[in-house]
Amino acid sequence: MKPKTITLDDIAKRLNVSRVTVSKALRGHPDISKQTTESIKNLAKELGYTPNYMARNLSSKKSHTIGLVVPKIAHFFFGSLIEAVYDTAFENNYEIILTVSQENAEREIKHLQTLLSMRVDGIIISISEFTKDIEIFNAVQKMGIPLVFVDRVMEIPGFSSVAVADRTGTFKAIEHAIKVGYSKIGHIAGFDNINIGNKRNLGFEDAMKHHNLAINPNWVVQGGFGEEDGYNGFMKIYKSGSLPEFIFTVTYPVALGVYAAVDDLGLEIPKDIDIMCFGNSDINRFISPSLSCVNQPTDKLGKSAVELILEHINNPNMEEKHIEIETDLILRETCVRNNLKSDLAEIQI
Repeated sequence: MKPKTITLDDIAKRLNVSRVTVSKALRGHPDISKQTTESIKNLAKELGYTPNYMARNLSSKKSHTIGLVVPKIAHFFFGSLIEAVYDTAFENNYEIILTVSQENAEREIKHLQTLLSMRVDGIIISISEFTKDIEIFNAVQKMGIPLVFVDRVMEIPGFSSVAVADRTGTFKAIEHAIKVGYSKIGHIAGFDNINIGNKRNLGFEDAMKHHNLAINPNWVVQGGFGEEDGYNGFMKIYKSGSLPEFIFTVTYPVALGVYAAVDDLGLEIPKDIDIMCFGNSDINRFISPSLSCVNQPTDKLGKSAVELILEHINNPNMEEKHIEIETDLILRETCVRNNLKSDLAEIQI
């Protein structure tokens, strides 16, 4: 036999109180006495009562769910971002429905369609590296579902976003490399159609121009944001016939690809080629030399994204807002010339 589902009416009948009293008591409403509330909660626990969220959501016209779409999950940046989103949503009595596009634009569209069909209250998305079509976002807008872009952003009127200061963060990294003595500098960049690729490349160009350094086109390679892109990018630079002294990579995984390529070629970091990247990782303690980076505060990114989507959910007429979060440099064992290592007060690992 199918187990009987315990309802508010079952509890009300057992205690000879109204259904409304049971509902209020379970929600901790101050109208109900402490003694009655305690009796109702104890019986609910004894009977194995679980709230009917579907019914509650229908009455409140809210699902209390937020859809989250990310391009990767086995990735320190996105894993850390997801945790921050979950924690902030939980603190605000919201559940997160997580989907992963795997850097596939068609899968991303399917996830968005699924989330819309589930009637989520809002959506947070970091787009795939191949996302170009805005039709699905127009559909989201027509349905009146608030959506916030995080990290990877499409600049579409009416949508809010949360991102780090990609351009200035990259500028600071390149300027640091120049200050420690490098002038022959390369960049393994991301796709220019994605904001993080575009803005980090602009930051690279800004710093080179600011310090009157020539950009060698053979040392600038555009591609994706993963390990394979870093490996292939470095091999392309190597085959050009000359190497820069220093390479800046668009992401941490791209830097890992460079490490692998350098090792396969029998070269050494930082002796033969030095490196810094945009983004941090908890696996850094397992690689040698430890990698200096532009640190992205994923906790602030995730928290700000949830707070912003909740603002839109609670105020449907709110205008779009764009939040930019500052970065900082974490200096480790790369991008530190020997004669300057003693000048650093602290090397973080």
